Order: sequence, then structure tokens, then C-alpha cells
Amino acid sequence: MYHLRLLHAGPQLLLATIRHRYYPIGGRNLAKKVSQQCVKCCRIKAMTVQPIMGNLPEQRVHLEFPFLDTGVDYAGPIMIADRKGRGCRLIKCFICVFVCLATRAVHLELVSDLTKDAFLAAMNRFIARRGKPRNVFSDNGTTFVGAFNELANLLSQNLDFNDIDTGINFSFIPAYTPHIGGLWESAVKSTKHHLRRILGLTNLTFEEMATCLIQVEAILNSRPLTPLSNDPTDLVPLTPAHFLIGRSLIMLPHPQIQNENITNLQRFRRIEYLKQHFWHRFSHEYILWLQEKTKWRRSSGELKEGTLVVVKDKGSPPLLWLLGRIVHVLPGRDGITRVADIRTRKGVIRRAFNTICPLPVTTVEDPSTGGVC
Repeated sequence: MYHLRLLHAGPQLLLATIRHRYYPIGGRNLAKKVSQQCVKCCRIKAMTVQPIMGNLPEQRVHLEFPFLDTGVDYAGPIMIADRKGRGCRLIKCFICVFVCLATRAVHLELVSDLTKDAFLAAMNRFIARRGKPRNVFSDNGTTFVGAFNELANLLSQNLDFNDIDTGINFSFIPAYTPHIGGLWESAVKSTKHHLRRILGLTNLTFEEMATCLIQVEAILNSRPLTPLSNDPTDLVPLTPAHFLIGRSLIMLPHPQIQNENITNLQRFRRIEYLKQHFWHRFSHEYILWLQEKTKWRRSSGELKEGTLVVVKDKGSPPLLWLLGRIVHVLPGRDGITRVADIRTRKGVIRRAFNTICPLPVTTVEDPSTGGVC
């Protein structure tokens, strides 16, 4: 009552006002409890639930072929000139970033707009040079969803593809959860890092920008995957380019090492020996380095079905955030739940726990229906 009379005052003011007439035992904890159980106060200062950091997906630790499991995202916009010389007009272009989930190799494509046709054209160029991916991971951008629907409609028709597997499995992360797609977000950040420093105020043409992006791609694919070892004879770190062409892209090719054990091998067995050497380093160096968990080492709370929650939205004030009730939770491979389906006035939406704030309202089971109310 005092909390409402004081217009949802904080614990300090609430306790000071009560002590004018009473001196409650454990009053400080009681004032904090009243403030924490107020629904309106919780909506204004909403706190999310943070599960423990999950395990790496299977695609990150099992290497079969580069770009077999691929993440994709857009970077930009960037301004380019429509022609050379004076009087040129600046137009917007975007960078389509493809990243291999296993080797972290990057493939950059310059696209003219964000339409699904431009993305499908970039995807065709990517497949022609890197091969058809098995799985493509992305966010819920309308460009990617539209391309998925276009390919799904094409494959649903009764066409004769000569028994060739033409399907690509598209997977979309939940909305407003860029941290789940941290691998391609990191590739976008690295691409922007180089472009900001080499372009400045220069406006290139489409051809010049495409050439520049290919050079940036070579630099990104030659970055070390693991820290350099203390061995003085180990001068070349493991890079994504080693899985693409067998050596770093920005280094000049070295002459063949004259070793009796290697030269006695047949040609195809030499190549197999080198490939196995790099795969051995991948499994013993890179995979072990990925297993380190630097944050979110323990869970803080959990959400269950039937919990009344508020959905955070950075584009609106807290009083306009959607209220909803969790109808279904989606546990991960390790059994920890990080995503839930929420029923709101706009329908059922899927959100990750970083945008879900539980309200201090207890759920009571209805004995007549067996559900919660």
C-alpha cells in the first residue's frame, strides 16, 4: 500500500516513510522484496534470464570440406560511383559475407541491393567458386527468408534434376539475437575494419570495389586461426587459406622441400600427406582453443511454460513492450533452454532469453482444465 501511495517509490524511500510510524524488523529486506515483486516496477527495470554458455554446434568442430556449412550476412551500405570522372553519382551497394563455420574462411560478394534476386545471384556466384553448401545459417532478414522461399518453391516442382541433390538446408536464428550468429557478425566486423582504413573518403566504381573486396578476402583468409607456438621452427601459423589452397593467400609460394621421405612418395600421396597434416593441426590446435568458455559460465534463473513475461524491444519504451505468456520452450543439444515461444496479442513469436523478462506473478494451475492461469 505504501509503495503504491508513494508512486512506486524505491526501497530506500519506502523504508524511510514507514519508519515515521513503525520500525519493522528486517525492514530493508522487506522494502526490497516489495519493490522487486511490483509488476510495474519490473516492467520498467526488466531483467532478463541468462543461461549458461552453450556448447559449440556440430558444424563448428567437424571439418569435411570448406564452406559445406556456411553462415551468411550483409555488411554496408557502402557508397560507390556509377562511373569514372567528374559528375559521377553515388549509389548504395552492399557486401554479402559468406563464412565457413568450420575453418572461418570468408567469401565476399558485392551486391547492388538487398533484394532476394541480388542475393540469389550472389549465392550462384558463391556456389560456382566454392561449391554448393549443405547448410546455410543466417538471421531472419527478409532477403534470406525470401530466397529460401524462392528455392523451396523451385524444388517443390516436379522437375528432373537427374537424381542430383539440389537442396540447401536454410536455418534461421531467432529474431533479435545477433550473439547466436557471432561467427558471421565477427566476419562483418573484420571486413568493415579493413574497408574503413583503406577507403576513407574515396568512392570507387563497382569494378574497383569488387577488386578491393577480393583483396580484403585474401587478407582475411590468411589471418591466423591459432596463436603462434613457441617452437622457433614453426614460422607459419594455421590459416583458413590452408584449407582452401594449401598455403596462405598473401604469401609467395615456396619451393618444394627436398626431403627423401617426402620425395619418395607418389604425387597424389604427397598431397594427401599435406592435407592430413593440416587437418591434424586443425583438430589438435583450433578445436581445443574453441572449447574455452570466456563468459556465461553459469545460469542465472530459468523460464518455464506458463510464465508471464515481457518482451524487450529497443525501438519502443518499456511501457509499450509486449506482454505474453510462454507456451513452449526449446532446449538445446545440451538440455539447456535458451529460446522460447511466447503468445502475445500479435500472435506467437519466438525469442531468445536475452529479450525475455519474467514478471513476478505466480502461475496457478487450474484444476478444472489442467492448465495454468
